[in-house]
Amino acid sequence: MGKKGKKEKGRGAEKTAAKMEKKVSKRSRKEETFLYNELYIYHIRKDTWTKVDIPSPPPRRCAHQAVVVPQGGGQLWVFGGEFASPDGEQFYHYKDLWVLHLATRTWEQVKSTGGPSGRSGHRMVAWKRQLILFGGFHESKRDYIYYNDVYAFNLDTFTWSKLSPSGTGPTPRSGCQMSITLQGSIIIYGGYSKQRVKKDVDKGTQHSDMFLLKPENRQEGKWVWTRTNPSGVKPTPRSGFSVAVAPNHQMLLFGGVCDEEEEERLEGDFFNDLYFYDATRNRWFAGQLKGPKSEKRKRRQDRKEEPKGSSMQEKGGASTLGPLEVVKEVVAEDGTVVTIKQVLAAPYPVGQPQTEDEDSPEDASGPVVKPCPRSNAMVAVKHGVLYVYGGMFETGDCQVTLSDLYCLDLHKMEEWKALLEMDPQTQEWLEETDSEEDSDSEEDSDAVEGAEGGEDNEDSGGEDGGEAPAPGGGAWGAVRGLSAQDQVVLGEACPAQRGARRVREEGAESSPGHGKIL
Repeated sequence: MGKKGKKEKGRGAEKTAAKMEKKVSKRSRKEETFLYNELYIYHIRKDTWTKVDIPSPPPRRCAHQAVVVPQGGGQLWVFGGEFASPDGEQFYHYKDLWVLHLATRTWEQVKSTGGPSGRSGHRMVAWKRQLILFGGFHESKRDYIYYNDVYAFNLDTFTWSKLSPSGTGPTPRSGCQMSITLQGSIIIYGGYSKQRVKKDVDKGTQHSDMFLLKPENRQEGKWVWTRTNPSGVKPTPRSGFSVAVAPNHQMLLFGGVCDEEEEERLEGDFFNDLYFYDATRNRWFAGQLKGPKSEKRKRRQDRKEEPKGSSMQEKGGASTLGPLEVVKEVVAEDGTVVTIKQVLAAPYPVGQPQTEDEDSPEDASGPVVKPCPRSNAMVAVKHGVLYVYGGMFETGDCQVTLSDLYCLDLHKMEEWKALLEMDPQTQEWLEETDSEEDSDSEEDSDAVEGAEGGEDNEDSGGEDGGEAPAPGGGAWGAVRGLSAQDQVVLGEACPAQRGARRVREEGAESSPGHGKIL
């Protein structure tokens, strides 16, 4: 009997191993990448989304760059990016340049020689009558390369030129911040790169240095790199952050992720904080919310009504509060539960009572409205209001693609407003449940089909699709504000499920490069 029992135990182990192998195989088929070339417009005053169908758009892609310029009644320029196979193992990096004429709502591919090589995760801004492009990366099955080259595209002559700035510039990287200062310099901050430490093992680096690229002696044909070391409250090391230009020409940085990396293990701490960089003072500032005025008045009134004989300890009871942890649970259709934990600072410094004249953050006792921590969100600023759309975060082995929309008045800096909260039914869940049926994926045979693209929606006629539901979740897309309209454009969003390392490489950056464009 003992021998028989041992045999049955072994057979049970084999069944368990077979079940696990089947489970892994099933997940590998379910973890698919989806790319889009859709165009959405969010109407701020109407609080509605519109899907715009324009004939012959660029092929589906992600990790590209888009810049809005005022020429020709408004133009949206798109360069590069990548197409990925459904299994996320094959990539095609674009080096094409497209322009969307906003006045006529027509796409045009602009062919010009001498431009950058195919890449994604690069950065591009509008500088005077040129597009300036920096960095990025290219990856194949066997190798990868990061860039720190600089190119300029002339919007008058439609020609590319490679710049050769003097001085020591940034090391090769992708996913960095690239913004224009009021003085006309170009800021490069942070970014991500990786290098091979041994066979099949790569180590990622989250850069936190800052450089200025500016014309040498005010001559547009010659450029010079200068490294700068800002003071103030700097952002903690991170990648996958988003940037935009604030109304006072300061550079705004939102969210991101800080990785703990050990060879094949990668875990990240996600952020939803705000930082501002003042180029005039060369200083970073942490963005602090004041809280709604009604709540501030109520708290002040409550303090006035406290008994005069109350001890400092009694009056300062709330002053000993530590950080507040807010927990939100999101339940998918299949029953998967993801818990989002968000740690907020105390209402005021621990152990220090607050005076009546001080502006206070949100009331910790009430519901907290705030975007959850995330990376690769799309951001845009319009009429002094910051809009944050989508992005992604990880919890355990699960990656969640978001489709929510929040806004924050940057003049008042009081509180976030949720324009569209997360809908569990529209989330993209990388981790599949065991209850799903095992089915063969038919996408493998079409691994690179669609990379040639450019012919989708060819019969649409460029008409608005009318009021439409919000895009179904996005990261690695592009958001741009329009100069003369109450709209925000979401360009070619990509709610693709990607590997965590890939997310860091591509990053997110949503500054059009010039404050007046917004």
